[in-house]
Amino acid sequence: MFSYTSSKIFRMFLTVSLLLAMAVPSISAASQEKPGTIAVPGSKLQSYVEAMQPGWNLGNTFDATGADETSWGNPRVTKQLIKHIASQGYNSIRIPITWDHRMGEAPDYTIEPAFIDRIEEVVDWSLDAGLYVMINLHHDSWLWVNRMGTEHDEVLARYNAAWTQIADRFKDHSKKLSFESINEPRFSDGWGGGGEAHFQMLHELNASFHEIVRASGGNNAERPLVLPTLETNAGQDRLDALVDTFAELDDPNLIATVHYYGFWPFSVNIAGFTRFNEETKNDIVQTFDRVYQSLVAKGIPVILGEFGLLGFDKNTGTIEQGEKLKFFEYLLHYIQERGISHMLWDNGQHLNRLTLKWNDPQLHGMLKASWKSRSATAETDLIYLAKGATAEDAVIRLELNGNRLTGLRHEGKMLRQGIDYVLNGDTLTVKADLLAKLTASGAYGENAEITADFNKGEDWTFDVIVYDTPALQGAAGTTADFAIPTAFNGDRLATMEAVYAAGGNAGPQNWTSFKEFAYAFSPSYDTNEITLTQNFFNEVNDGDVVLTFHFWSGKTVKYTITKTGTAVVGNSAE
Repeated sequence: MFSYTSSKIFRMFLTVSLLLAMAVPSISAASQEKPGTIAVPGSKLQSYVEAMQPGWNLGNTFDATGADETSWGNPRVTKQLIKHIASQGYNSIRIPITWDHRMGEAPDYTIEPAFIDRIEEVVDWSLDAGLYVMINLHHDSWLWVNRMGTEHDEVLARYNAAWTQIADRFKDHSKKLSFESINEPRFSDGWGGGGEAHFQMLHELNASFHEIVRASGGNNAERPLVLPTLETNAGQDRLDALVDTFAELDDPNLIATVHYYGFWPFSVNIAGFTRFNEETKNDIVQTFDRVYQSLVAKGIPVILGEFGLLGFDKNTGTIEQGEKLKFFEYLLHYIQERGISHMLWDNGQHLNRLTLKWNDPQLHGMLKASWKSRSATAETDLIYLAKGATAEDAVIRLELNGNRLTGLRHEGKMLRQGIDYVLNGDTLTVKADLLAKLTASGAYGENAEITADFNKGEDWTFDVIVYDTPALQGAAGTTADFAIPTAFNGDRLATMEAVYAAGGNAGPQNWTSFKEFAYAFSPSYDTNEITLTQNFFNEVNDGDVVLTFHFWSGKTVKYTITKTGTAVVGNSAE
């Protein structure tokens, strides 16, 4: 994945991808649901790839571009961390490595001995823990390899020097260690621009990598080698180009890799895509149908080397919890059905590497359950009750995914079917009397949690929330420091629209009125405020802007801001 410093470039790339994706017709519901496992051509290397599943990325560590492995905020890697990953059920670890600032000058480009020694130490810990291991060239892709179009000879010489040294150091290691030629390869304009020229450059790198490793002796003669598509993207032209490379190299020990961070509007919560809807689901279907048909069905094993949601780089709360869980449940189901192994991207946002505790145990539980079976989900995990109003039945559709509801519980006590709740097919009704009891205090916010148990897979939880319409107060500040005092009154913010009072969408990504969560705005329930970011104001003209805040209860609240230079004044429009 990109570093945070390159996220703006990534967003520009994804905006173009979005516009292309939105032109693709939706797949019918019938074509989405394909029960059973798709047949995967049997091969020794396919078995190798399947044995790697599930995998985990040691992100933002050795790929960091600072002084050492802690420079991007993660602690120094310990043997205990590696053993913990293995104990959590992971079978493989991808160790992203940026070599750029660890290499000397031309012509030798010598890698710092202490750095490669440290890499070998962690690789050895991982192998000793029983893990399959993948190492690569990571952010080198955009730090210098991307200049291949204008600095062809220098880039190729440096790339070859890096892999010559890496291959030699690890040639006698177990074949449970694989090499990945380069992470997310991309090239700046030059050497004829994009398209075929970029495919040609990547092919040249992959072919050179293959030749160097195979000629280096030891276990490298048959070591599994992992080759990416251009940008590690699953577009059809990129898949086809990689298939051509595989055909030319004609080596039975090659693996293909792509990355996936979801349908972009959903993955960052922009353009009103707050829910795991059919378009988001279709993107998974279309992407991995292409990967299966282009590679797996032809006997080419595939590893999803990174997966996640792009919004996680800002905050794992960018996407609402239940919608997030539905995304990961369906994604893992679909890719596993197509014989594709997966490796979770974790740059520190999932596993706390100091405490060795999962930051979101519910998400971890859903991922872990998905390795072996499907979990049931529901259309929502939120049950809202308006403060002071008479409680009503909550009717919720379940997505059972072949499972069976075995009961509901609250604080460890089983609730009574037929009295506290009713199940009719896939429709769950939580009765008004129960909800009234659970919210008797009338306190704003989450009053109770109801857990739905199923015969298989992960549990599903419902937050029972008392709310009133949020109230936003007047505020004054600057484009660098502006926050709206907000009484959330138990509600939670889903998204924000911004339009000029005179007409037209305001702020970044002005092809939509709905702004990107955590990039343009961010709620803080601890400090009772909604912050409008510098990113938002950087692309707002002077004048009046009408904001519409959409909350998960269904309530909307309008607010007007006036920007004059760097000064900002806000007032409730209600």
